[in-house]
Parts: sequence; structure tokens; C-alpha cells
Amino acid sequence: MTSKREVEIAVISDVHLGTYGCHAKELLKYLKSIKPKMLILNGDIIDIWQFSKRYWPETHMKVVRKLMKFVVEGVPVYYLTGNHDELLRKFADMHLGAFHLQNKLVLEIDGKKAWFFHGDIFDVTMQHSKWLAKLGAVGYDTLILINSFVNWGLKIFGREKMSFSKKVKESFKDAVKFINSFEQTAAELAVEKGYEYVVCGHIHQPEMRGIETENGSVTYLNSGDWIENLTALEYNNKAWKIFKYEAKDYETDIEEEGILSDSEDLHSKLDINVLLQKIKLEIV
Repeated sequence: MTSKREVEIAVISDVHLGTYGCHAKELLKYLKSIKPKMLILNGDIIDIWQFSKRYWPETHMKVVRKLMKFVVEGVPVYYLTGNHDELLRKFADMHLGAFHLQNKLVLEIDGKKAWFFHGDIFDVTMQHSKWLAKLGAVGYDTLILINSFVNWGLKIFGREKMSFSKKVKESFKDAVKFINSFEQTAAELAVEKGYEYVVCGHIHQPEMRGIETENGSVTYLNSGDWIENLTALEYNNKAWKIFKYEAKDYETDIEEEGILSDSEDLHSKLDINVLLQKIKLEIV
């Protein structure tokens, strides 16, 4: 893939950089394949909850550098905070050139108002039992790590990959009920506020559908994640679509391109390990 696709708006969420389940390599290929006019990072991009100096692969750093390259090129990049990167909420409403750190975002897109936010405010566990949510995050990451080893074995024997977490979710009616409740709540609030689109992340469930409420209707969208689904939302020609990463479309690796100009070296200026440690120390 040599030519870049022009995208008016690209939305990604739940990347969880710094965890074993993050598909940073695939995300990097996707980011290098597009030329967005605007990029919205809808929460849980860097997993500060589980951040450790011991695990920060080069591919994760390359994703950060690619995002910074968009900023340097003048592409508006909105980083909306989520629960796993909630420590950044202390710095909300910070604007540095084309980079904007916010908790939520409202845009008018072709005459229609769109409301973007991560969505963890609808999660009862997050609001009342944060320690339980963090424990669940560790368990989820462990499950994904085990799953990757199993899929590696299945691939060797020519078998189809499987998703442990999806099977777990499908096995529990409460999980399905929670997702439906999440979507309905987001839709009802959006209608009350007069928005035509409501765009979330958080539940790792890519979706695009119209939802009817007692007071009206709204288009609900969710960008999914880069742990299992490897999805993003794209807006072009007055229409939204869910982009699904497929390895076959990226058989030719895109070589690492220059991050800034030859006179600048972003890598030497930005050490993500030091940066995150400073953020954690400042807030703790």
C-alpha cells in the first residue's frame, strides 16, 4: 500500500499502549495509510493504569511519534481522556498548536452536531468501585496475553483464531445487557442535548446504528478498540463508516518515515517512560 487514503475525520479509541494486548504494529500501519484532516483519540490511548517501565516496546513508541507527527504537520489532534488515562484529566483543556487535550468534544459536521467522549461516565463500576475496575483491567490484559499464545499455536496448525474475551462476553447475559444499556443511555443524553451523533469508546464494541428514544433519534457510533477488533471510525463524504483492519490489506510493510524534519529528532526529545512517570508523580 503506497498511496494514503484521504480521510476527513478518523476516530480511534482504546488502544491501551503499554499493555501486552495492544496491537501497536497494526495501528501504526493504519495510521501511516491515511491522510486525515482531523484525528480524534477517544480515550484509553495510553494505559496509565497498567503502565510499567518494564514493558514499552518500540512499536508503542512509534505510534506516539506518528501521532506527534500529525500534530507537527498541522493536523488537528484531539486527545479525549478515558478511564485508563484519567490522570491526564488534570491537564484537560490544554491546547498546544494543533494538539488539544480535552475530556469531551462537540463538533459541527456538515451541519450536524456530533458529541465525542470516552463513555466511562456510564460505567457504574468505574464510578463506585474503581479498584475493582482496575483489577478487572489487569485480568483482561492477562486473558489477552494467554489468548495471543493460544492463537499463535492455532495459526501453526492452520486453525482459525479465537477470542477468549468475546466468548466470555457472549456467555454472560449481563455483559450484553450492559452494552445495550450503555448505548441507550448515550443516545438519550445526546438527544436531550440536541446532538445528531454521539461517538464513544470504552466498551470495545464497534458499532454504528440509529437509536430511537422517547424524545427523538440519534446516530450512535463506537470506534471499538485496538486490542481485539482493530477498528476505527472514519467520516468521509457526509457519511460515517467503521474501518476494520485486515492484515491482507497491509501485506507490504510501510517503512518508517521521517518523524520530523531532518534537523529535529523527536525521539531524543520525547521519552514516554520519563513523561508518564512525571505525570503519575505529579498527580499522586
